[in-house]
Amino acid sequence: MERHYGWVVVAAGAAITCVAMGAMFSLPVYLKPIADDTGWTHAGISAAMTIGFLSMGLGGFFWGTLSDRIGARPVVLIASLLMAGGLVIASRAQHLLLFQIAYGGLVGAAGGAFFAPIMAATVGWFDRNRSLAVSLVSVGAGVAPMIVTPFASLLIQSYGWRNAMLMIALGALVILLPTALLIRRPPLVGLPMNADTVPAGDAPDSTSTSFASVVKTPQFIVLSATFFLCCAAHSGPIFHTVSYAMICGATPIAAAGIYSVEGVAGLFGRLFFGLAADRLGVRKVLVAGLMLQALGIYSYVHINQIDQFYMLAAVLGMAYGGVMPLYSVMARDYFNPQLMGTVLGAAGMISCVGMAFGPIGGGWLYDTYGTYHWLYIASAAVGLGAAAMALAFPPPVRREEEAEGLPRAA
Repeated sequence: MERHYGWVVVAAGAAITCVAMGAMFSLPVYLKPIADDTGWTHAGISAAMTIGFLSMGLGGFFWGTLSDRIGARPVVLIASLLMAGGLVIASRAQHLLLFQIAYGGLVGAAGGAFFAPIMAATVGWFDRNRSLAVSLVSVGAGVAPMIVTPFASLLIQSYGWRNAMLMIALGALVILLPTALLIRRPPLVGLPMNADTVPAGDAPDSTSTSFASVVKTPQFIVLSATFFLCCAAHSGPIFHTVSYAMICGATPIAAAGIYSVEGVAGLFGRLFFGLAADRLGVRKVLVAGLMLQALGIYSYVHINQIDQFYMLAAVLGMAYGGVMPLYSVMARDYFNPQLMGTVLGAAGMISCVGMAFGPIGGGWLYDTYGTYHWLYIASAAVGLGAAAMALAFPPPVRREEEAEGLPRAA
């Protein structure tokens, strides 16, 4: 059982990320109902998501570092309570500032606990099939738009946005707390080990147990910069496309369905990219996925029919859904497993700064120019920059298997 428990961690991680990320990233379907009900501007409401990304980034670094010391399980339990509390407060907020603090500050900070700690625990359980395992965990985030977002949209239509957000908060808490108890530390955490891969010509830095030395390496700089540009490219289109589709004449349910299409496509993208990365190499697959993402983002400029939105959502969902798990695999290829939570938390923090530009930037561009076209043009250009940056990754060089003979998942 111990040998195969990594797959239990994968399943629990997928369920947790589905519920937690679904609860946090459902704000786009609340955007118009909140604006209609309160009179708050699109940019003001979107700013809550921007604050959320910044809080998620800072929180991710804190949670990741903490998980290296106490494990992922207690981190996820604490963050689940924090997320539910933030959603409850946001659902009752009568002033925009309080809504931004609750949704952006509390929910965002809690959201950081569902990436680095769970991914660090997952990669620690696997020697083989690592890309696939990480991709399967991230499937939860891909399923979220298919389940949580349409469910939130139905609740909004039936009960109003405030009661819908309150019900999502309580439901998330009921699911997250017991599922988090299934997360265990990988068996090699805290034991002496060799890194399974090190960058060519830079072994001392990449295997160091000092985070201060790790952040100075070219590998960490390229990883963080690529992650930053990738997230800056797709965050705006993801957040604002539902509103864009409604402006083009789509009904709220049909527009929310775009999220579902992206989620379904993201599932296939995660599985396909994960399997391809295990066979072709992570760097090649990452660059190809980033190029596809940039092309998909730009194509939004030329569409205005709901069937076109669905077709393009399939392409973009596969692209960004497929590439996101690969950053964790790249980190595991370069850095000491004992620092994985901290490394992923720091890289995730930087990526969340990129994510923060999209919602508020897209809202400002729309409020200023009355169109979302400039959002998609700018985002596509940033996406091409991410692909170019990914080309700078040095190839890792394989060394002996770490901690040979200890129980690990296949």
